[in-house]
Amino acid sequence: MFRDASKNAYTTPVVTHASPRRGQDPVCVTAQTLHVEGRCCFVTVGKALGRRVVALIRHGEYAQPTGVPSAHLPYGLTERGRQQAGDAARSVLDFAGRSGLRLQPSVDCSRLRRAWETATLLARGLTEQAGQQFSCQEFDDLAERSVGAVANLSVEAIEAILGEDPRYSVPPSGWKRDADYRLPFQGCETLAEAGSRVAQHLRSTVAMLDEETLKLLVGHGGAFRHAARELGILSPTQVASLSMGYGVPLYFEVERLQNGADRFIHIAGDWRQRSSGGAID
Repeated sequence: MFRDASKNAYTTPVVTHASPRRGQDPVCVTAQTLHVEGRCCFVTVGKALGRRVVALIRHGEYAQPTGVPSAHLPYGLTERGRQQAGDAARSVLDFAGRSGLRLQPSVDCSRLRRAWETATLLARGLTEQAGQQFSCQEFDDLAERSVGAVANLSVEAIEAILGEDPRYSVPPSGWKRDADYRLPFQGCETLAEAGSRVAQHLRSTVAMLDEETLKLLVGHGGAFRHAARELGILSPTQVASLSMGYGVPLYFEVERLQNGADRFIHIAGDWRQRSSGGAID
């Protein structure tokens, strides 16, 4: 399914066949039998399972200056980052094929260059390998946390400016990873606020997603993790301790609850353990 913004219309192409049980990693399915962990479970042939799945993909490696918050940096992918985007295309096609999901041919992405380049290369790889046209669509809501007026400055420079300005105090230790701390400059937001807008984009997207469809979104590790917190996927402790690999898809099945709300269930793809000396969100 893809969105035509000018017509507010949606169309859906067809891809491949196979379907895992909810909560399990992708598995092979025959016409009548589902094999999970050595057990056989019979399923009704042709019965629609009504599955909606989203893949969150962090952009590939990019040229982030040392000591500078990632935020809205304008830099593009490294050669390794471009390779990671190509690897993501193969990974997505493999997952869709083994899961019996149709790929929506419009990839949502952040407008920041590193995410747009990743989505563009991902769409190009899918087009070449799947034999149908894929494209990407940019959204402000998928951007990383903004540091506003101090964008592109190092952490050291930001803290020095705060120390010199009589209106402000030096930020608390660990402010860069504090979900609720907002730098006191124009245009800044907290990590939690960035996660909230990404979560809202996800809710709006899945509400219009056809059954048996896989939707791809390319964005940023910090904003994605804090969106996962708001959506109930990760706890606050997990948000602080986990990260996302460059170009590595994480898959979430969206289950509609009786009260009409959507629940996101992690079904495939691995979170990474966050290192204390890792890149700054």
